[in-house]
Amino acid sequence: MTILETQGLAAKNASRILAVADTAQKNGALEAVASALLARQGDILSANAMDLAAAREAGMRQSLQDRLALDENRIAGIVEGVRQVCALPDPIGAVTKMDKRPNGLIIGRRRVPLGVIGIIYEARPNVTVDAAALCLKSGNAVILRGGKEAFHSNEMLVRIMRDALESALLPRDCVSLVMDVSRESAAGLMNLTGYLDVLIPRGGAGLIRSVVENARVPVIQTGVGVCHVYVHEKADLQMGAEIIYNAKTSRPSVCNAAECLLVDRAVARDFLPMAWAFLKNKGVELRGCPETRAILGEVVIPAAAGDWDTEFGDYILAVKVVGGEDEAIHFINAHGTGHSESIVTADYFAAQRFLDEVDAAAVYVNASTRFTDGFEFGLGAEIGISTQKMHARGPMGLEELTSSKYIVYGTGQIR
Repeated sequence: MTILETQGLAAKNASRILAVADTAQKNGALEAVASALLARQGDILSANAMDLAAAREAGMRQSLQDRLALDENRIAGIVEGVRQVCALPDPIGAVTKMDKRPNGLIIGRRRVPLGVIGIIYEARPNVTVDAAALCLKSGNAVILRGGKEAFHSNEMLVRIMRDALESALLPRDCVSLVMDVSRESAAGLMNLTGYLDVLIPRGGAGLIRSVVENARVPVIQTGVGVCHVYVHEKADLQMGAEIIYNAKTSRPSVCNAAECLLVDRAVARDFLPMAWAFLKNKGVELRGCPETRAILGEVVIPAAAGDWDTEFGDYILAVKVVGGEDEAIHFINAHGTGHSESIVTADYFAAQRFLDEVDAAAVYVNASTRFTDGFEFGLGAEIGISTQKMHARGPMGLEELTSSKYIVYGTGQIR
């Protein structure tokens, strides 16, 4: 038996205990995790400093270092996320349907855990805790496989959480970390049939594509975020400028950041200079169509064909002038990744059409795409943003980490 199979078996055994733990026990474990993370934040920051030093030495770009970095405020946010999950209703055991058949059988559907969830992700140590908290509350054991860039941070966070679980009388193996960060370990997790019930990739396009194409275990596909903000001809232009500034620059490395700005031709000459007045304060690089260049001049780099389909994850924004709603909606559905899309407009009918026709997990009217987030949606945290159309779409909270079983009550019926 390989090391990974041994880890999978331990997680499977732990999942059976966790699946029948009551809400009070799970909440007690989550509170123990939250308290331990705060008490040992010095250890976490020391481990994170090692990862950041290695990242700088390797020349990691600044936006990715931002994803990797932890400080006291971010740790406080992570802890708050755990406590929000703790405060949420427990989905496990809820009976979502109950009917009596003509033969007297009473047939119901009860919500149950998935079992063992594997998560492959990149340089985001906050994901380590968010994922563990959501899995614990929803009764699932989790095997985490983070990127090498965050190894020391992840190892410390998991060590702290495993100690906290033990103190709360739950198995340590409810949460575990793959210690091998080679490609071989990722491939091994993708093929851990018999132990993993589902695998969730969270990261860039390359990682997600690799998991979807190579995994033998079921996969819930989380999203690459090529997100658009469309400024309609009847938009409040000041609002539009503030929205694109927030959507692009508040944290450009995350998947809900805007990567493309679409502007109606009718307002482009007025709007684009307003937007640029905001964006240049953060040094945003514009890659635009010929009309954008004609309006803003040499500050705009000519857009290449691939720019319309790229998740930059950086202070780079593709900009295109469009002829109206038809072109904007068609463009978004052709180039978007089904993550988050926003229209800025004062026209009710344009807004409703956008909501109806744009194919994405989250569609906004007059708001930044940056709100597509489990915390902001009231889920406490999220395991990722699903862009597929199975049972989970959008921010994946507790309910999305459950399955169901049929429960059948009889009085001696035979068939």
